[in-house]
Amino acid sequence: MNYKFPDNFYWGAATSAYQIEGGINNNDWAQAGREGKVPLAGLACDSYNHFPEDFDAAKLFGHNAYRFSIEWSRIEPEEGKFNQKEIEHYRKVISELRKRNIEPWVGLSHWTIPLWVSNKGGWKSEKIIDYFSRYTEKIVSSLKDDVKFWITINEPELCAYFSYLAGLWPPQEKNFFSFIKVIHNFIKVHREAYKIIKKIQPQAQVGIATNNTYYEAYKNRPISVLLKTIIERLDHFYILNRIQNYQDFIGLNYYFHCRIKGFKFNQNENKKISDIEWEIYPEGIYYVLKNLEKYKKPIYITENGLADAKDEKREWFIKETLKNVHRAIQEGIDVRGYFYWSLLDNFEWDKGFWPRFGLVEVDYKTLKRKIRPSAFKYGEICKNNAL
Repeated sequence: MNYKFPDNFYWGAATSAYQIEGGINNNDWAQAGREGKVPLAGLACDSYNHFPEDFDAAKLFGHNAYRFSIEWSRIEPEEGKFNQKEIEHYRKVISELRKRNIEPWVGLSHWTIPLWVSNKGGWKSEKIIDYFSRYTEKIVSSLKDDVKFWITINEPELCAYFSYLAGLWPPQEKNFFSFIKVIHNFIKVHREAYKIIKKIQPQAQVGIATNNTYYEAYKNRPISVLLKTIIERLDHFYILNRIQNYQDFIGLNYYFHCRIKGFKFNQNENKKISDIEWEIYPEGIYYVLKNLEKYKKPIYITENGLADAKDEKREWFIKETLKNVHRAIQEGIDVRGYFYWSLLDNFEWDKGFWPRFGLVEVDYKTLKRKIRPSAFKYGEICKNNAL
């Protein structure tokens, strides 16, 4: 069967600033790392200096889009003081993508925040709406001529959960009321950022990237169906329902499947797992996409990938995932792009550097890049716009 994708489909890979750039010190994660609470990214992949080489690889693979984030800490290292040199750096990044006919997808927030913001309450503070709005206005005003797609926040529900409820990520709180406060601040921050971007750049496409798990009710047993319905409303739809009039598209990050048996979650068979023991379940993306149909918005898969250091499963995983994306498209779901996570091996938050998600392998000692075979296989799909 020939799996042909729609014309003008976006094919690419995704990254985030703190995970690949290196040398980011003025943020909450770096501070927590220096205090020994979490791993430090340090030099990471040094993509701050190696980005032309990395973009050459993306071009070689036939990618026509690239998702990355801007590091707020670089742009506004002190409150109200913007670093023009760093703004020019990101302008150069975007220019180099344009030279290669790669569409830049720019993220304004991928979890890390400046240390001064963290010291003033971070995402819990009501003032975060004003802080983020000022930052958004500066960036969009500066870069609007060369950027069409903006992602305001990456996975706000996960950021709120891991930082303010589970206590794993900075500021490592375990407080339900802080968690709820942060969720609502994310909603307010996104709405304001959306309005600012559309005022400055009316033709811009603005969205959010949400991480949606495929919750499966085992054998459609009534209690499992009930729990599935409840958890989806909270995890998938709570934020999206409150911003649906403030987004032009939905960015979907898909990694996880959760089978619900009776009252028990995560009753997965785990027939295939990644290096970090996440179940590999590509068929789940079909059901997650179907769940988003009701919003009647274009959907871009802004992240999807696996840790696979030996590159044994990545080609199969990408192809099986895309077959299920194609199935959703055939049934009328408006999917317009796919970004593999990640272009490069990178710093994986609380796990450090050992998980290997990249199409391109990185030797962290020498910073030498080595293309994995699966990158070329994915590249064939990108170039042919078909499986």
